[in-house]
Amino acid sequence: MAIFNRDEYEARVRAVRNRMEQQGLDTLIVTDPANINYLTGYDGWSFYVPQAIIVSLVLTEPLWVGREQDLFGARLTCWMNENALKPYADHYVQSLIRHPMDYMAQVIKSYSLHHGRIGVEMDGYYFSALSYQRLLQGLPDAHFQDATLLINWIRLIKSEAEIHVIKQAAHIVTRAMDTAMEVIRAGVRECDAAAEVLRAQIQGTEEVGGDYPAIVPLMPSAVRTGAAHLTWVNRRYEPGDTVNIEIAGCVQRYHCPLARSAVIGVPSPHLTELSQVVAEGVTNALDVVKPGALAEEVEGAWQKVIQHYGYQKSSRLGYAVGLNYPPDWGEHTVSLRKGDLTELQPNMVFHLIAGMWLDGYGLEISETFRVIPEGVEVLTGTERKLFVLEEPQALCS
Repeated sequence: MAIFNRDEYEARVRAVRNRMEQQGLDTLIVTDPANINYLTGYDGWSFYVPQAIIVSLVLTEPLWVGREQDLFGARLTCWMNENALKPYADHYVQSLIRHPMDYMAQVIKSYSLHHGRIGVEMDGYYFSALSYQRLLQGLPDAHFQDATLLINWIRLIKSEAEIHVIKQAAHIVTRAMDTAMEVIRAGVRECDAAAEVLRAQIQGTEEVGGDYPAIVPLMPSAVRTGAAHLTWVNRRYEPGDTVNIEIAGCVQRYHCPLARSAVIGVPSPHLTELSQVVAEGVTNALDVVKPGALAEEVEGAWQKVIQHYGYQKSSRLGYAVGLNYPPDWGEHTVSLRKGDLTELQPNMVFHLIAGMWLDGYGLEISETFRVIPEGVEVLTGTERKLFVLEEPQALCS
């Protein structure tokens, strides 16, 4: 069964149809697995083959189109009726002769939807150039239009049910971060520490188990902390190492990310100073958050602090976050950066990540926050600081 009630899914579909009408679309082919999940509840590790849902202004329910092998998974997770599930035969899978989008075109024709304006998610991870080409060949009378972020922008404001799940993910990531601080020690292999963190992410809490996160634990150490988006390697931590930990709790595909940095032993003066500046900057940025504030104003408050101390950060400060699949937990809509004039509204959720990647060293402090009528709600309670971890006695003597 889908995790939300039918009324919520139907409201989401209505919102998408309204947006389609505004953009002049008759039909929408949705291939982003997060958007498929958002509208139908479908959840399976099947996105390595083409799959999609069809939303039409004239159909009462979305149509799920996926591999026949995944049909039972669709029955278990989707809210729609059986006749809305349209599986394709296995001979379409990784074939040089036929393609799943050939079958998609047949389904669209069977509902007489092939003469109108059809939106496709042109910039999606899981919509290939060949998929588009086969749709063009199979539906020559249709007019195709880019609708990449149509659903993503609707997802920006969360329902109370979604907020509840994200808060469950917040409890999980808090526990996983505690685990990281317990297992990172001199002499421990990075891969072993990452394994314990990932175990904690999936094990979850006594109340709720964790889902697999869209991004693996990002846990570089030593000189590698000066680079963003690196994972662990097969080395042992050494005294004096800094470790960046960027992870997320995930429940039913909804994420709550969290990043902190730790040092094994005594931190250097420049790292201590950087941590204090970053923590102050994050606090200053969060103080700006409230309904009506602009996304760029949050980043501007951060820049005011770090520039005062002589630091620079050219990359964005954060982004909208929530429901997603690999390779990203971000929603690809609002960014906390100069020039983004999006007005914050209640129940928007963001990952504010103050990552400073400098010459040979780096540091990260992040918070996932929710916009509320009174201002801001930070979803985790992990102390906003550089964590100093003790070295084993045998390595300190």
